[in-house]
Amino acid sequence: MIAPPRVWWKPLGRLERSWFKLAFVWCIFLTAMMPLWFFLGRQNVPTTTYRVTAEQFQRQVDAFIQQYQVGTENGFPVVEPPPGSDVYMLARMWQWTPVLKLKRGATYRLHLSSTDVQHGFSLQPLNLNFMVLPGYDYVVTITPTTAGEFSVVCNEYCGIGHHLMIGKIIVTE
Repeated sequence: MIAPPRVWWKPLGRLERSWFKLAFVWCIFLTAMMPLWFFLGRQNVPTTTYRVTAEQFQRQVDAFIQQYQVGTENGFPVVEPPPGSDVYMLARMWQWTPVLKLKRGATYRLHLSSTDVQHGFSLQPLNLNFMVLPGYDYVVTITPTTAGEFSVVCNEYCGIGHHLMIGKIIVTE
């Protein structure tokens, strides 16, 4: 077996130099675009985050359900808060609770937290995704623009019943 030459990367052929330059310019371009996408892309969910204990958030959700419950669906409470109010959704193995019934065109402050482990909030089919961690109250300002039923799916593996963790947001006219 023969060892490679000591300076194996030289000399580069014309074609190799061209591809190397193209890759380098592309890397610089993408690096420059990252802050632009972040600040100008408008795809980042505007959230406010607060520290909260699981017990505090559970009490807030229970009070919210008690105040605005209008029925049940598959054993989960259905709540219909007034437009402009704070709405709460709790993640825990293996459920999202409650089912939210919101008005199209109204703005709400959606509070999300977990009482046990890390979960992922994925609103389908809109593809709104972010992490929900215990100990934090994530507040997202939302304005539903389309009436219909939307699924809330956990997109972070949270245990054996993860595939069953589906919540619902109903948007009415």
